[in-house]
Amino acid sequence: MIRGTTAGISVPFVDLGAQQDEIAGEVEIGLKEVFAQTSFIGGPAVAEFEQAYARFLGIGHCVGVANGTDALELALRASGVQAGGEVILPANTFIATAEAVSRIGAVPVLVDVDPEYLLIDPDRVAASVTARTQAIIPVHLFGQTAFVERLAPIAAACGAVIIEDAAQSQGASRNGRFAGTLGLAAGTSFYPGKNLGAAGDAGAVMTADDDLAARVRMLGAHGSERKYQHDAVGMNSRLDTIQAVVLNAKLRRLAAWNTRRRSAAARYQELLADLPGVVLPRTAPGNADVWHLYVIRVAERDRVLEALNHAGIGAGIHYPVPVHLSPAYRGLGLGPGSFPVAEQAARGILSLPIFPHISESQQRYVADHLQAAVGQP
Repeated sequence: MIRGTTAGISVPFVDLGAQQDEIAGEVEIGLKEVFAQTSFIGGPAVAEFEQAYARFLGIGHCVGVANGTDALELALRASGVQAGGEVILPANTFIATAEAVSRIGAVPVLVDVDPEYLLIDPDRVAASVTARTQAIIPVHLFGQTAFVERLAPIAAACGAVIIEDAAQSQGASRNGRFAGTLGLAAGTSFYPGKNLGAAGDAGAVMTADDDLAARVRMLGAHGSERKYQHDAVGMNSRLDTIQAVVLNAKLRRLAAWNTRRRSAAARYQELLADLPGVVLPRTAPGNADVWHLYVIRVAERDRVLEALNHAGIGAGIHYPVPVHLSPAYRGLGLGPGSFPVAEQAARGILSLPIFPHISESQQRYVADHLQAAVGQP
């Protein structure tokens, strides 16, 4: 029996309109300044955001770039990863993590994840190290923070660098330190649906290393520190000034919005606690998660997803195809069964709507229809 369903209600996967309503006034003022100053490339808003986000994380540098994929590529290049070098990363990540490796001519070495949190498994990493290993990319999946402290000695022993993929973890922390500050450098995405999202594509590289930050900035500006002087083959990857205006407004609210996400996650935990057949996510000891995604596991996932979507609930899957089973990476020669934990998870994971402005009634609606979909009375 469905309890207290609101007739005609729908629950989007993420409500960007509610965020926009909250920041509209500040963004309008900021955009007027950009157009009045005609500061469209590298304007004051970009420097303001870079400095503010670095302060937020407590790290020396934030270098704005065009998107999260570029951020990872630039971090890898600036840290000295070479073509032909091996870079270890988890099999269950968005393909951009592997793409950044491939784009510099390095070799993605995929590993499986732990069965509880679905984060990169340090034991699998240790078993995959070779003389060619140059970097390890822990992915802070779903708003968690990976166990970087267990990866650090592995990296040190083989001379590899740790480059974090922090695209889903703005404001998450592990043992009191923010995701994005735990390795030599980190790349993040500010895609609109992220905890800290722009109004289009945007990204950044974070690091405490002065030289690495300068190299990222140089490589992202056509390999140039001075106009028409090109010291390396770079790329055009700069944070757009208009996106920086939006990010500045949202950054001022990020901590509060993450608190709301935590409250929403706690409400789901309560609403779904006694629902047989549903495996709820847990927070790893030492982590303070920011719940970019609220990912459950269910049997007959595709049927359940279809039922939720039919009820107007914007549930989704992150991610339905592990990297090694994507046609783009068929050349790695890794078929089904290569990474059993990631593959099993891909068959059962289901992301429920979660965002800072989700209401209790919306979450109850989701819980009620999930209960009906899994066949409970």
